[in-house]
Amino acid sequence: MTDTLSDLLCRHIATASWESLPDPARDGARSAALDAIGVIHAASGLAPEAAPFIALARANGAGPCTIIGTPYRVQPLGAALANGALAHAVDYEDALDRAPAHPNASLVPVLLALAQSQGPVDGRRFLTALAVGGDIACRIALSLRQPMEQGGWYPPPIVAAFGAVAGAANLLGLSPQQTRDALSLTLCQVTMPGEIKHSRCTTLRAVREAFPAQAALTAAMLAREGVDGFEQPLEGKSGFFALYAGGQFDTGDLTERLGTHFWGGELTFKPWPSCRGTHAFIEMALDLSARHGITPSDIARVEVSVDGIQSMLVDPLARKQAPATAIDAKFSIPFTTALALMRGAVRLDDFDAVSLADPEVLAMAARVEAHVDPRPTWQPGVGGAIRITLTNGGTFEAWLDNALGCPARPLSPAAQRAKFLDCVGRAAVPVLPEAASRLADAILGLDTVADVGALFQPPA
Repeated sequence: MTDTLSDLLCRHIATASWESLPDPARDGARSAALDAIGVIHAASGLAPEAAPFIALARANGAGPCTIIGTPYRVQPLGAALANGALAHAVDYEDALDRAPAHPNASLVPVLLALAQSQGPVDGRRFLTALAVGGDIACRIALSLRQPMEQGGWYPPPIVAAFGAVAGAANLLGLSPQQTRDALSLTLCQVTMPGEIKHSRCTTLRAVREAFPAQAALTAAMLAREGVDGFEQPLEGKSGFFALYAGGQFDTGDLTERLGTHFWGGELTFKPWPSCRGTHAFIEMALDLSARHGITPSDIARVEVSVDGIQSMLVDPLARKQAPATAIDAKFSIPFTTALALMRGAVRLDDFDAVSLADPEVLAMAARVEAHVDPRPTWQPGVGGAIRITLTNGGTFEAWLDNALGCPARPLSPAAQRAKFLDCVGRAAVPVLPEAASRLADAILGLDTVADVGALFQPPA
């Protein structure tokens, strides 16, 4: 019989090994691990939105798995839930610019939970699962030919769940059949309505990765226990693509160079802790201010040109000029641009309650006007143009096809390391500089580590 699409993908997931990974996939997995683990640490100290998830994980009992950045050890499902909540909470995790995917925000919490509960798990096994899972999430996102938003869905956490379960299946050594079962069981659980974008006061958008992380781990563990799934969880008559994309997908994006090209080697690592769609405007505002000596008092008006994807970052304009929550501020081009112009930087500390109420930042954000006017060379969702009009009538303009951090303009290894060190120093239990440097070295050399889980034990 001819293999189905699900057969092909599940066999790849189940059989991929460290020896089969090309060097860019190995390097991408190391970088993704460093970035994700740093960001989770930072959120543990900066994201009160995650506190209920941590409390629930603790209430379900002590266990072998660390809630990263805290002194707490809990059961695996609780760890996936809590670390998943932390993984996106400060909106600083990696992204795939070409499609709506943050492939590692659910995946890394799942793999950490498995490394500490199914261990010892060596670094090569961990990195292989990370490369495989991240690639599957990216391939699914790239293959969509009908936007998931058209059906009222919010894509990133849904797509991430399937990458997370793929990584879990690989790490657990599930067979191709069990992997297919795990994908099926994920389909039975994962959802994320587009309403998450529209509510003014909810913080669910910050902690959204808690749900796919817990779902993926649950699915993989049930599949290992023998729960049967569907024959075609992805392409079936009522499978993933039918439910979420009206059946409109490209098989080639799922299968082309499968096993030889891994999209985890082409991710963006964020230089600023906000939605990727705000980054072009932050970069341009910082650059124009520095090059032309523009001070906040010089500025009369700021006009930004966005594309249709970025319209959610400027609409409704009044809300985006004065966001009520940290996560809404991170999803606001007016607010993040105002931070760049007023403070000369956009940092983890700039989204606290004091910043949200800062009258000078809010006054600058109120001067930001938005127009949907994309240019054909922009990377969709991440390019942009800006015009700053001064009180004396002068103007300065800039545009970017893609912002700093993308594969064509990547953060340097030194900048990635500096980001990690800054993040882990902000944890609920901060990692001191010397220990932080050792941890960075260990993660970047993870393929030589015999027990990944042991790296993340909380201090005694």
